[in-house]
Amino acid sequence: MNRGFPLDKRQLRRSFELAASTYDRAAALQREICARALERLDLVSIAPALILDAGGGTGFAAEGLSRRYPRATVVEFEIAPAMLQAARSRLPHWKKWIGRRRELFICGDNEHMPVRTGTVGMLWSNLAFQWANDLPRVFSECQRVLQPGGLLSFTTLGPDTLKELRRAFAGDTGGVHVHRFYDLHDIGDMLIQAGFADPVMDMEHLILTYADVKTLMRELKAMGAQNVAIGRSRGLTGRRTLEELSRRYEEMRRDGRLPATFEVVYGHAWKPEPRRGPSGHPVIEIKPRGGAVS
Repeated sequence: MNRGFPLDKRQLRRSFELAASTYDRAAALQREICARALERLDLVSIAPALILDAGGGTGFAAEGLSRRYPRATVVEFEIAPAMLQAARSRLPHWKKWIGRRRELFICGDNEHMPVRTGTVGMLWSNLAFQWANDLPRVFSECQRVLQPGGLLSFTTLGPDTLKELRRAFAGDTGGVHVHRFYDLHDIGDMLIQAGFADPVMDMEHLILTYADVKTLMRELKAMGAQNVAIGRSRGLTGRRTLEELSRRYEEMRRDGRLPATFEVVYGHAWKPEPRRGPSGHPVIEIKPRGGAVS
């Protein structure tokens, strides 16, 4: 399950629906991480015919993937219909008509991908897997839809993300305020358990700075990155609570700015090719029913 508290998926979809019109203006961090992740594809050799962009948002990554793999069809897969509509609007009309960009758009949840087994050459995801309630299930779904020899390449957020905001909320008993995230070691173990081969994981810390807490909270809302934990407070945050939050956060001010840390986890792993015997035919393991044979 999601580290800490499960997420309210209905509220999650609504949050990103409302943020579709403001996302691109606020998502500088997502674009920067996406660009860094795309550069890492220089290290792998693959020519996928079909790429699934899981949690593709407004389609920024799809543009980079299409430039890198011009012969591939990119499927943009997103939980919020308004995000998909924004992604469609990025595509110039003349390219739609002459087929210069081959893109499909599917609405759904990463934990239940409506995609045929073994049809995807590359599964890409930038900052979407942290919104899963059951991350092992997401990786099992990725493994299922990938072709043998297919690549999973993704970014997500680690446990140091928004640690300053979490610290500022410390002591407030009004519910869950900041999501919890898995670290890269746990994620690597999940990939292996899902059947991926030799996952490669690394991470880095990116620190953004803000003039005040209100600006930080406003930007998170514009990106759709709101608190959607089921254990969150359902009432309005009172003035006194906000003042106390600001006071605690002010203690962390450095060089005139308030820091916000994002721990970015990068990962990629391959779906193994089937084992083959000396004759070149696939090896099929046959296990006895009911346990070991004496």
